[in-house]
Amino acid sequence: MALMSLKDTFYISHGSPTLAIDDSIEIRQVLKSWKRIFPQKPSAILVISGHWDTAVPSVNVVQRNETIYDFYGFPKPMYQLKYPAPGAPELARRVKELLQKSGFGRVDEDRRRGLDHGAWVPLMLMYPEADIPVCQLSVQSDKDGTHHYNMGKALTPLKDEGVLIIGSGSAVHNLRELRVHSGNTAVPWALEFDNWLKRALLEGRYEDVNNWDKKAPHAKKAHPWPDHFYPLHVAIGAAGGNPKAKVIHSNIELGSLSYASFQFTEVSDSCSA
Repeated sequence: MALMSLKDTFYISHGSPTLAIDDSIEIRQVLKSWKRIFPQKPSAILVISGHWDTAVPSVNVVQRNETIYDFYGFPKPMYQLKYPAPGAPELARRVKELLQKSGFGRVDEDRRRGLDHGAWVPLMLMYPEADIPVCQLSVQSDKDGTHHYNMGKALTPLKDEGVLIIGSGSAVHNLRELRVHSGNTAVPWALEFDNWLKRALLEGRYEDVNNWDKKAPHAKKAHPWPDHFYPLHVAIGAAGGNPKAKVIHSNIELGSLSYASFQFTEVSDSCSA
């Protein structure tokens, strides 16, 4: 059977782990109606999560994904949730092959790791059947945006193999600056960064986004540690060429936690001419 070629990649701001159970989090409804945004059923899913940060690119090579509870002090029901998606060992090895062909010399295989909450929380809303094989790829927070953009470029062929590529993080992510009693009122610095990011993406200024730490307002306050931002760069690169960006959701909670999420669609030469 011929594989379906996909045109889109995505960056999802997953925010709090309680996205799994809290209907008051706005993006939850977007993810629950995912098949309206993306009706195709992928052959497999590759998630680049801000919660897996390693010295070199790494993939999890497992037959069945365990559910990792990589959060502390949350309600007990959170620790009873399961997302038993099949592993995707063939995809993991394909990711490794593509990265190494593109000059990423060392790519590690993790044969025990399952899915962290940056993967399973959004996926249990998007694909609750848990019947699509899932593989994770790590970020390297000591590298820069261009490194991750180039990782994505190397993975572009996966779309033609029916693989859905999702970056999972948060568009603004500074846990020390969260304000529990602020409701949905955004603090000015977070709103300014969030708006800069949306404008840059919609205008196709991807080089500015790659150099976000020099170009964006309040860059280091928005991302004092860039692990939750770099999945965005992988998603942009993996879309191929000069993709068209679309905002699929945008809001800020707890003062500075941005749920801005984006779709990147490959633009063919005939469309861009």
